[in-house]
Amino acid sequence: MHVFVTGGSGQTGPAVVAELIAAGHTVTGLARSEAAAARLRSLGATPHRGSLDDLDSLRSGAAAADGVLHMAYGGDYADPDDLIRRDCAAIEALGQPLAGSGKPLVSTSGTLVTRAGQLSTEHEAPDTESVAAFRIAGEQSCLSLAGSGVRASVVRLAPTVHGPGDYGFVPALIAAARRAGVSAYIGDGANRWPAVHRADAAVLFRLALEKAPAGSVLHGVGESAVTIGSIAEQIADVLDIPTASLTLEQAAAHLGNPFLARFFSLDVPVSSEHTRALLGWAPEHATLLDDLRTGHYFTPQAALRAEQVWLSHDSHQPSHS
Repeated sequence: MHVFVTGGSGQTGPAVVAELIAAGHTVTGLARSEAAAARLRSLGATPHRGSLDDLDSLRSGAAAADGVLHMAYGGDYADPDDLIRRDCAAIEALGQPLAGSGKPLVSTSGTLVTRAGQLSTEHEAPDTESVAAFRIAGEQSCLSLAGSGVRASVVRLAPTVHGPGDYGFVPALIAAARRAGVSAYIGDGANRWPAVHRADAAVLFRLALEKAPAGSVLHGVGESAVTIGSIAEQIADVLDIPTASLTLEQAAAHLGNPFLARFFSLDVPVSSEHTRALLGWAPEHATLLDDLRTGHYFTPQAALRAEQVWLSHDSHQPSHS
């Protein structure tokens, strides 16, 4: 299969591109810069210059492919309406050349669209009051293409996609722990988060392209419920510092970012049983806590990257792509 990929040079994207190529597929990746193009070439993919806002480049890339994988997501997180507009426009442009073909289009969302305080499954409707509700319109845009003869599916990734080079939520906890000399959690630390290793997520994206039925919602979750307290304890153990329970307001100051504090207070366990049964997906790589014992999360480079992402003046949620 020749696959057109957006987000192939981001955080999760390179692992997905490598997985597709290792499985015998060929990949063309959207590249908005020469650095992104070089990264794609180093992985064995062919760059396709353009951007999410260049809808003609998206249409031409999709038209030349046997399937499309849409992982890129960007914009101003302070303007959710703009995020929604850009994502839906990109999905519609990618889907137009595939209409009536039965070819796959796999789009990306996050499990944080599910309802907090319960173990959510793939079959439940997303929660319009969720912290990631701005991703719902993109899901619906993609899934609606199934009615136009596109084998459309959505992969919801866990908020923590871990592995070397991660600059997401967990590195922010580590950076804050280094600054304060204490590894913190909110309340009793019993609130739960799903997690997935990047290499396992890459396999799921490949399987979705190869065989997910039209209209499928898939959960990229290797672990359903890792407590934030256990993450904080593992960080404390590696750094040899104490742990501490904070209020939500204290956590905002500790982390240097109220957005992060809100996210780390959520209890959002998620099941992936249906996804595993449907596609034969079997996550096999390290758990999040095991990954936190390997050391790559605690390098100076990892700390610097986390500070740049989360403490910059215009910091926002990083893309998983």
